[in-house]
Amino acid sequence: MSPADGKDAPIPGYRDTTYRSSDGLSLFIRDFGNPQDPWLPVVCLPGLSRSHRDFHELARYLSTHRHRPRRVLCFDYRGRGKSDRDRRTENYNPLTEINDVFDGMAALGVSRAVIVGTSRGGILGMLMGVVRPSVLAGLVLNDIGPTLEAVGLARIKTYVGRTPLPDDWADAVRILKRLHGGHFTSLNEEQWMAFARTTYREEDGRPVPDYDPALARTLDSIEFDEPLPNLWNEFRALKSVPVLSIRGGNSDLLSTATVAAMAAEHQLLESLTVPGEGHPPILAGANLLNRISAFISGIEGSGPPADAVVPRQPPVFDLDAG
Repeated sequence: MSPADGKDAPIPGYRDTTYRSSDGLSLFIRDFGNPQDPWLPVVCLPGLSRSHRDFHELARYLSTHRHRPRRVLCFDYRGRGKSDRDRRTENYNPLTEINDVFDGMAALGVSRAVIVGTSRGGILGMLMGVVRPSVLAGLVLNDIGPTLEAVGLARIKTYVGRTPLPDDWADAVRILKRLHGGHFTSLNEEQWMAFARTTYREEDGRPVPDYDPALARTLDSIEFDEPLPNLWNEFRALKSVPVLSIRGGNSDLLSTATVAAMAAEHQLLESLTVPGEGHPPILAGANLLNRISAFISGIEGSGPPADAVVPRQPPVFDLDAG
């Protein structure tokens, strides 16, 4: 059984791990692969209201790779997935979330990694490269860049914390098609159901949102009649870090013009487009997974990093049987 079944039961190949944030919350990481593998580990950071489930296929692919199996950590931020909700909703902010990620990496003995960041996770990845550059071996930006398109932000603002509760899984699919069908034009029925299973968790046989609805308040301060903030200075600070930009062909948050501007600013940037998908592309399918794996292997070159640290014993976890 896999996370796509909605029950999130353990299967061989990963450990469900919790750690404590600096202010005492229990935060969740799904830890794939062997901690003793010498290849660069990968840290996966989801979007604003998303969870570790979005990275299941990528994590399985990377952690069981025939030539370069590697450890993959998939995070749930506070208020999302299996992590505790925060009574202080003002803590749902990038700086707090970055510190939570740093704490989680430290708890599991990972000092340097390739960050795979979807949407908000990519923003955190760029900021991590400024706050603590030694952590960042490489960065995969999944449909996110230094400039965000207002139309995409406005659309996200309409549904985070505001969508109706589905009656059942078929209704969950109908809701997602209504919200995202115009942007995800290439998904079949099986893929739509998989999308639903990664968007909702199952509670008493019914799909329910997998995040704190109070997250919607984090979007209240966005004013579309004023210039939106950008992260160009933070992106320029990553000039020595290999970056892979992934854009959905139908994305309304990351424009082709922004990707072109990123390439002009960053000599180590590679980019690709996922046709028929919007914001953000689903990290699944052999071609896309192989492309991400090849990017990470390219950072390593012909062998593991010279400074790779191979722990003799895995770190001690608090295990959650799920």
